[in-house]
Amino acid sequence: MKPRFEQLSAIKGNQSFVCYELNVPAFGFYWHYHPEYELTCILEGKGKKLVGDSYENFRGGDLVLLGPHLPHTWISDKGLKEHCRAIVIQFSPVFAEQILQFQELAGLEKLFIRSYKGLHFNQVTTNRCIALMQEMIVASEVHKFSLLLQILELLSNTESSPLASAKYKAMKGNANQQRINQVFQYVDNEFKQGVSLKEAAATIHLSESAFCKFFKRASGKTFSEYTNDIRIAHACQLLMETDEPISAIALESGFESLTYFNRVFLKKKKMRPRAFRNL
Repeated sequence: MKPRFEQLSAIKGNQSFVCYELNVPAFGFYWHYHPEYELTCILEGKGKKLVGDSYENFRGGDLVLLGPHLPHTWISDKGLKEHCRAIVIQFSPVFAEQILQFQELAGLEKLFIRSYKGLHFNQVTTNRCIALMQEMIVASEVHKFSLLLQILELLSNTESSPLASAKYKAMKGNANQQRINQVFQYVDNEFKQGVSLKEAAATIHLSESAFCKFFKRASGKTFSEYTNDIRIAHACQLLMETDEPISAIALESGFESLTYFNRVFLKKKKMRPRAFRNL
């Protein structure tokens, strides 16, 4: 699937910002980016979210602010029977620049800058935002503007965690976006079975050495590091949601040995799988 430059003008029209509810059977793999800022709050559903070079779990109550041109997608767990619902707010960089001209709103600048890596907010902040976002959907135009400012103020005054790594830089150009998307989708489809450097390189017709340089430049990580991030994220979900033996979870997440799984898990999570399960 080609990563798409999503044109939101058809949704926004002449409006400076939009707020709408998304109600779909499932979130499919749709790797895309757009020049607008986006605040997405998941109301129902669960799966994985891919933001830049980050790959993490999501479920109802997940709140994320994305900066302009940051590639992203939400992917529902396979076999999920419930509908997926989200509230989305999108506004342009021009709108952001205009409100920053008011001295009273200058404090939002730091929030906007940090959002270029994607920001994830805690549950307390999410709960407060949900009510405001739901009210915003049906509010009058003037009241919508007021509610948006309240939401931005709330986000700017609470702690948040970056999603994409500090090294991540989005590659510009449709050709490069398409190539890295093909690799991401290959890993997402195959990480449980067997991901190989040779096959990954073949998906975008590069030699293995050229592929390694391309992938590191695009994601800020080696191909092995990225693949292990995805596998560990899947393992964390199984540790939290099932009683499967850790050895079985390691195999189901694509690791060939329990020893290697334990070593990678400890490196990335700073604790062993059993300690993570007992949190």
